[in-house]
Amino acid sequence: MVDTRIAPRFRVDKRAVAEYGGDKYPCVVRDLSSTGAAIEFSEPVKVIPIAKAFNLILPEDRLKLPCRIVWKRDFRMGVTFD
Repeated sequence: MVDTRIAPRFRVDKRAVAEYGGDKYPCVVRDLSSTGAAIEFSEPVKVIPIAKAFNLILPEDRLKLPCRIVWKRDFRMGVTFD
């Protein structure tokens, strides 16, 4: 399988929050690059009412990153940073 990503991703285990429409959804960043991430929620992503874009907050790193959803599957979601 050929990896066509622009930037290399690194496996991480960072606590984060997906902020959308005034609501906050706890999640964990499972892999991260300068252009995007894969995040995991404790419930299936199909029941989380996030449309196309939201802010990903990484409190430990003091980051608030605007991002867009690229894919959703089971409990995970792939995002690209705006």
